[in-house]
Amino acid sequence: MTVHSNIAEDNSIDSVMETLGAGAKRASQLLSQVPTDAKNTALAAAARSLRANTETILAANEKDMQAALDKGTAPSFLDRLKLDAARIEAMAKGLEDIAALADPVGDVIAEWDRPNGLEISRVRVPLGVIGIIYESRPNVTADAGALCLKAGNACILRGGSESFHSSRAIWDCLQEGLKTANLPAEAIQIIPTTDRAAVGKLLTMSETVDVIVPRGGRNLIERVQRESRVPVFSHLDGLVHIYVAKNADLQKSCDIVLNSKMRRTGICGSLETLLVDQAVVDSHLKPILETLIDAGCEIRGDKKVCELEPRANQATELDWQTEYLDAIVAVKIVENQKAAIQHIETYGSHHTDCIITEDEAAATEFLSVVDSAIVLHNASTQFADGGEFGMGAEIGISTGKMHARGPVGVEQLTSFKYQVKGVGQTRP
Repeated sequence: MTVHSNIAEDNSIDSVMETLGAGAKRASQLLSQVPTDAKNTALAAAARSLRANTETILAANEKDMQAALDKGTAPSFLDRLKLDAARIEAMAKGLEDIAALADPVGDVIAEWDRPNGLEISRVRVPLGVIGIIYESRPNVTADAGALCLKAGNACILRGGSESFHSSRAIWDCLQEGLKTANLPAEAIQIIPTTDRAAVGKLLTMSETVDVIVPRGGRNLIERVQRESRVPVFSHLDGLVHIYVAKNADLQKSCDIVLNSKMRRTGICGSLETLLVDQAVVDSHLKPILETLIDAGCEIRGDKKVCELEPRANQATELDWQTEYLDAIVAVKIVENQKAAIQHIETYGSHHTDCIITEDEAAATEFLSVVDSAIVLHNASTQFADGGEFGMGAEIGISTGKMHARGPVGVEQLTSFKYQVKGVGQTRP
């Protein structure tokens, strides 16, 4: 078991996790009452620490990258794992953006008076302790820790084993921020082992953990949903679709499809299946596919797509169900918008889907009918991101429908309670 120096080597996984949980619970009780200025001070100091420790973080990331390379890890995965100076600066800026957000804690969502004189208000409160399990992308360490802190929650972070050194180096900077603001170190904790048993224990800690947020592949999500005794915000795979509909502008179609697929292929908002309306096949299909192929993207198409583009490979049933996270896209010609929506409902993951068209009525129908957390009209699916939504950052994109859906930012990391004020009323 790989452990941090402040936890003895002979401690069992259960003991280590129970210690983390108890500390987080104590910290959460304090954080719920912490002034906004103290939280913002911690975030600003953590951002400064990230910048000051860029070389240390890059050295830690190099260890993770080398280990991944030695294992023959796919390029798309390596892109998610890799840090550079620009990405560290983006993390630091993200912390400052979160600090600049309004503090949701104590916000009065609604208030009203009853005929008997009772004054009732619905007020935002922190969720408490949040366990966050994520894979590969070490920047989630900064985003998750900062968002939880801003929303008044304590958190227990469990990054993937492949990003262990990177995540620890980033976490050290968050700890520096907490220290500067005189906030408890237990406010943001990281599981100090790569042992998978620690995840199993975290999922059972219902007495100290209030919510689990998993962010990763289908295997991780399914395990969490199967084993957790704690409520879960699920972030399922991003099986993202774009439907090029009738009356789609050709240049917009080429630009949006290319950016959606190839800007960063390894993120959950990356395009995976392209649906092209039969009405625009003759005018749009070839230019769109040429744009993708010229950028290095493999096409896996249905029979007609392969007939029209000899460089395409024949798609199988599995291709309509696959989140590639790579420079590969499945392409299908559909009869009409109804067929496109049906395909998305059959194969999609309710994450992010887009329509390209100049027909406002068709766009309105698509946005209304497609049952996904994020639906777009004439915009790249790579905008499926909390930072791009003005939320500072996100812990993930929730594809469930309970409590939080879409980007999980500071507001989604709160619940609410009812405050009722009276002057001595009794119920008859």
